[in-house]
Amino acid sequence: MSRQILAGRVAHLGTTVFSEFSALALKHGAMNLGQGFPDFDGPEAVKEAARKAITDGVNQYAPSPGLRDLRVAIAEHGARFHGHTGIDPDTMVTVTSGATEAILCVILGLVDPGDEVVLFEPFYDSYDANVGFVGAKARYVPLRPPDGAHATWWFDRDEVRAAFGPRTRLLILNTPHNPTGKVFTREELEFLGGLCAEHDVKVLSDEVYEHILFGPARHVRPATVPVLADRTLTVSSAGKSFSLTGWKIGWVIAPPPLRDAVQRAHQFVTFATASPLQAATAAALRQPDAYFQELSAMYLSKRDRLLTGLAEAGLKAYAPEGSYFIITDISGRGFADDVAFCRHLVTEVGVAAIPPSVFYSPEHKHLGQGMARFAFCKTEAVLDEAVRRLKVGLARGR
Repeated sequence: MSRQILAGRVAHLGTTVFSEFSALALKHGAMNLGQGFPDFDGPEAVKEAARKAITDGVNQYAPSPGLRDLRVAIAEHGARFHGHTGIDPDTMVTVTSGATEAILCVILGLVDPGDEVVLFEPFYDSYDANVGFVGAKARYVPLRPPDGAHATWWFDRDEVRAAFGPRTRLLILNTPHNPTGKVFTREELEFLGGLCAEHDVKVLSDEVYEHILFGPARHVRPATVPVLADRTLTVSSAGKSFSLTGWKIGWVIAPPPLRDAVQRAHQFVTFATASPLQAATAAALRQPDAYFQELSAMYLSKRDRLLTGLAEAGLKAYAPEGSYFIITDISGRGFADDVAFCRHLVTEVGVAAIPPSVFYSPEHKHLGQGMARFAFCKTEAVLDEAVRRLKVGLARGR
């Protein structure tokens, strides 16, 4: 009898929902508001910096921690925008192949089999997969949508307390949050920091949407909150802030002992990432303030454009405080669940969205089944055509 081909750690993993719905969108000619990649390019000056680095011969392996100039730029950027001072580029920064590799290396470096990791739901899908890869157990805390008592997405503090225990090793935060758009407040971070200090838990803070914010929300980097400073590993990347998702340049900032744990894993995962793109990312992080202000203004305009269109199409939408995603309420529209709704959208209406239930644990999957996630990191022409199709298609289905 032949041996099973798939290892247990991947046997239960199918094609990601992003790949599945992007393929469906292509097949049916749908406007793709599903996968979160911009359909426009990043700054010309940054692309020119990459071309120059290639021409200048920056084409061999970078040092495993990353090109030093990029590590310096990451430290400068943290101080400039977040008040995250005292970052030593030589002992506190590792450059990775995107934030996704950074997340894996944090978990590989800090979490053992049998440990527990606290996740807020809905979650970016690689968190849960990576926790499983190392043989750890995820403990899930759902974020709740805005209601009469809460203006933004919120969590039950008793549920968070109950998720922490003697085996808890890591808390994963994502702020601004994908897919809800929640931005964690300083007061919420102080509460979470108190729990982490009580249980000696480290924090992985995924901040890839750090520059896509909508007032009055303000991004507070957890590493700048005193109770979290010595236990937080900050993860970010160039992809979202510079519309260069295909470059896959990410990084981790952490106190030296924690960064050492990440670096030990990173050196055997990818060792290093693309040298000329690292050089260009250093130039990107040094763009003038006006670039970052214009980025937020651009996304605010796109957010409001899609919010208006979704409302006109009859969908209740929750306005995000950050990121480039909008969650809508699809309950009461006659579909079995969010997957059925999103399949109908792409095949019959011509618009691709993502079913959020895939971002929940089995025990809480029902919380996502009455919602759909739309991405607004698209040109105005694509957003407008998607809205036109939604108005026609959803009216027809009523």
